[in-house]
Amino acid sequence: MRVIKEFVQEEVRVSIFSWNNKYIVKFELGPMEQTFKLNETDILEEQDLESFFSGDFFEKVKLRFEEMGKTLRAQLEIL
Repeated sequence: MRVIKEFVQEEVRVSIFSWNNKYIVKFELGPMEQTFKLNETDILEEQDLESFFSGDFFEKVKLRFEEMGKTLRAQLEIL
């Protein structure tokens, strides 16, 4: 697995890997993680991956983290 890029944006750690003819875009926030696997043939240039950590896509990732956090906290309250 080759690391293409790693950085933190708005408290979300973003890692981009290349592995088995796929790009793996991983978002991490606290104990939660979201991973997207893309065929390399769907991405013309590595620069095109930037659309996954900006704009509407990234906003939806952050909203999903909020929902995941609520779900996790609710489950932990039951224990």
